[in-house]
Amino acid sequence: MKVIGKDILSQFVRKHSDVKNWIGCWLADVEETKWITPNDVKRRYSTASFLEKRVVIFNVKGNSYRLEVRISYQSSVVDVLWAGTHAEYDKRNSKR
Repeated sequence: MKVIGKDILSQFVRKHSDVKNWIGCWLADVEETKWITPNDVKRRYSTASFLEKRVVIFNVKGNSYRLEVRISYQSSVVDVLWAGTHAEYDKRNSKR
């Protein structure tokens, strides 16, 4: 998969240094795989949540942080939309 929005991940790691290894492993994993369907994602990341418009939420470091991406399965692109703490995620998405 091609990952776009890596600058968001870099900013996230600068702000929360404890996620550096997790993000590095996630990024390497995603770039080395090809997801065809949401089931492919779910097999690898069982706690991932799937929202409308192909948005997927990953739990980062257990339940401490959230990573929000949009996956285009046909073009093999993962677009990083947002990353932050669980509390920030809840506040950001209270209207969903």
